[in-house]
Amino acid sequence: MEMIVIAALGFFATGYLVLGGADIGVGMLLPFLGRDHAERRVVIASIAPFFLGNEVWLIATVGVLIGGFPILDGVLLTGMLPVIVLLIAGWVTRDMGLWLRGRENNRVWWALCDGAIVLGSWAVAASWGWLFAGVFTGTLDRFAVGAGAVLVTLGITVVFAVHGLAFAALRCTGILRSRARRLSGEAGEARTFLLTSAVLAAITITAGLRLPLSDSAADGATLAVLAPVLLLLIPILAAIQGGVWWLFRHRVTGPSYL
Repeated sequence: MEMIVIAALGFFATGYLVLGGADIGVGMLLPFLGRDHAERRVVIASIAPFFLGNEVWLIATVGVLIGGFPILDGVLLTGMLPVIVLLIAGWVTRDMGLWLRGRENNRVWWALCDGAIVLGSWAVAASWGWLFAGVFTGTLDRFAVGAGAVLVTLGITVVFAVHGLAFAALRCTGILRSRARRLSGEAGEARTFLLTSAVLAAITITAGLRLPLSDSAADGATLAVLAPVLLLLIPILAAIQGGVWWLFRHRVTGPSYL
């Protein structure tokens, strides 16, 4: 049962970083991908069908962490509280910008919402980098500091940005696609996206191997209840996610509801 819950935690965390990392990266570079209001609406349309579904993977990850590894959850929440607060603040700010952007029809409002999207996305990406820096350095009871932590944070933040560029190149057409390809590399957006996905997955798995998951797992009775629920939830979530991606597999050519 313990291995099932550990595998589920890794599956959900990897799914979020790969899928959610795409819309985070697009948000980070929104001003560079879209140079005016019309272009930015199309760029936002590239992530509009996916970003809420991608956040479900994060909620599932947190749920498994709390239910299956309560001791580790307590250590992370206490020791890395500033990082987690920054992550949540960035998440809320980014989503607020996305949802509110179309509520008003003036340039000042658009600029404020665009700023919220960009700053929130950068905050989320940097928070994940900072969180992983703490895991890699073994400082779970406090947030990581020092040159090594800064380099890890910056490196992971850059991976998010390139991941978003590749996703934008896969989803957009015309000048927007060309702009994203030029920034993410001319080797091909699909190849770049697969590469950045593999890097994010490797980062997540490596972090998981460094966490004391077995030592902090919940008691057997709790895991016996949690494991069957996860075995039922995983194929359902994967099927829904696959269906959404198939439904919106075509490139975007105009604005969406956001």
